[in-house]
Amino acid sequence: MQETENPGSAAGADQEQGTWYSGWFAWCPTSDRLLEIAESQILRKIQSYYESEFVRLENGHKIWTLKFNPRATKTPLVLVHGFGGGVGLWAMNVDNLSQNRTVYAFDVLGFGRSSRPQLSSDPEEAEEQFVDSIEQWREKIGLDKFVLLGHSLGGYLASSYTIKYPARVKHLILADPWGFPVKPSKDNIHRHIPVWVKFLGAVLSPFNPLAGLRAAGPWGPSLIRQFRPDFQRKFSSILSDDAIFNYIYHCNAQEPSGETAFKGMTIPYGWARNPMIYRITSVDRNVPMTMIYGSRSWIDSKLGQETKDRRRGCQVDVVVVAGAGHHVYVDKPQQFNELVEAVCQREDE
Repeated sequence: MQETENPGSAAGADQEQGTWYSGWFAWCPTSDRLLEIAESQILRKIQSYYESEFVRLENGHKIWTLKFNPRATKTPLVLVHGFGGGVGLWAMNVDNLSQNRTVYAFDVLGFGRSSRPQLSSDPEEAEEQFVDSIEQWREKIGLDKFVLLGHSLGGYLASSYTIKYPARVKHLILADPWGFPVKPSKDNIHRHIPVWVKFLGAVLSPFNPLAGLRAAGPWGPSLIRQFRPDFQRKFSSILSDDAIFNYIYHCNAQEPSGETAFKGMTIPYGWARNPMIYRITSVDRNVPMTMIYGSRSWIDSKLGQETKDRRRGCQVDVVVVAGAGHHVYVDKPQQFNELVEAVCQREDE
């Protein structure tokens, strides 16, 4: 592994840390350094050679980036993680996916180790800021065309990016993408959502989605273990301790940024203010799409078929992976990796 940093002053990054650092972290036991350590405990399990760097954008913000098999010449693959995630969550995938090609994984602006600026609360403007940061990142990296894969929120952003920059995307892969469906009618919502969920949603609606994690202070890490014990099982083949809990905690216990923008992009109970299902027809018809869903996911795979119907005459493949949940890429990593590699090989040709 080689870690480098693009040229440029670190003054902007220092200012981003702000004066809140000492007071906030006295209660919330996290820091950039602890996140770096937590990430390294996961990445050391990866066998592939990779390089890492902070890619500096024009506005001084930084995008934390990993580049696996950097000297490969076949079609590159770019991975975009979901809400509350980071590059470490691709640990079950990058070894296989980078055997024949360069794989790029980066922390989305406002998440993980990337800069956490104050992003807009306006849904259209926030989405544009995310997409613009990806395009600036692409320019700085020097990529021309690539296969673009996004999971959950990353799938929503990858779709939006492809709408605006179709010439850059050879194939769009969406893994259990968030933000496609339209909010059901009020009657249907009340019929299917339990009373306690509606109550909790009403109480927490003024706050950022992960405010409770930060409010828990030193009890935050144990909160992660209690509410998401499944993550230890998902990563058990490469991680035998609490490394994944620590990583998820430190990714999300820091100053909210992308999280705040995401809140502005949603309406109660998690629907997108600007559903992608109506906009997916704006993707250039020459850009092929593959949609991968987990059969046990809370994301409805029927939206894949609806996307295919709306894009009639375009290549849209829909795959449902049996036994997988929302995190299909770690629930069934071998099958997921084979599906993605098959797509990439077709684009190589």
